[in-house]
Amino acid sequence: MTEPTELAGLRAIVTGGASGIGLATAELLAERGARVAVLDLAPGVLPAPLLGFTADVGEDASVRTAVEAAAEALGGLDILVNNAGVGAVGTVEDNPDEQWRQVLDINVLGVVRTTRAALPHLRRSAHAAVVNTCSIAATAGLPGRALYSASKGAVYALTLAMAADHIGEGIRVTCVNPGTVDTPWVARLLDRSPDAEAERAALNARQPHGRLVSAQEVAAAIAYLAGPLAGSTTGVALAVDGGMAGLRLRPATG
Repeated sequence: MTEPTELAGLRAIVTGGASGIGLATAELLAERGARVAVLDLAPGVLPAPLLGFTADVGEDASVRTAVEAAAEALGGLDILVNNAGVGAVGTVEDNPDEQWRQVLDINVLGVVRTTRAALPHLRRSAHAAVVNTCSIAATAGLPGRALYSASKGAVYALTLAMAADHIGEGIRVTCVNPGTVDTPWVARLLDRSPDAEAERAALNARQPHGRLVSAQEVAAAIAYLAGPLAGSTTGVALAVDGGMAGLRLRPATG
């Protein structure tokens, strides 16, 4: 079991940490004792004791500047949570090349840029961990998510490669694979639906436990993977999906 002060003395960066999964993660890491810096396009006013830094994971110079500033403010770096990302809807013929480049640039190269900037600091940590926010879309075929699935499939493969590359340096790399999470992005998706109530019911039903995943549930998985008690866990994807990836339930009968 995790302890309330398990992360005491550790320093963490969470990208995309101003809302949704990122904010829930940043708050939980701080609650468990870590000093936490949030990197976001618009960090805004964050709850104490979180520190906010403006960063665009699509721009290498922006990322490097923000990571250096955050590491200096924190006094070092032990944990990197690569959470920043964008969504996309459509089949393989629905999204133009420009959107493919943009989503892959943010969702995949964003992880590359932030990790690359953080590695010199992580190498100096005795408890270095990188946790990437991946998705059930990386391992299950979901309709209307071709571009998004391709980007998250790349994040999953990148997680495994990074884990292999850096295990010798004492840096663990893992990822979480959430199901459909009740976040602002999903809320906007529902708002654009012709029948938001029916669409929400369908998203609930798609997950065996019958509801959307909460941001706090994903944050709890990230906090576990980031902490010293997961010191023997690397190169894995932890599903937080209500059983969607592994369960094959029989349809209910009347």
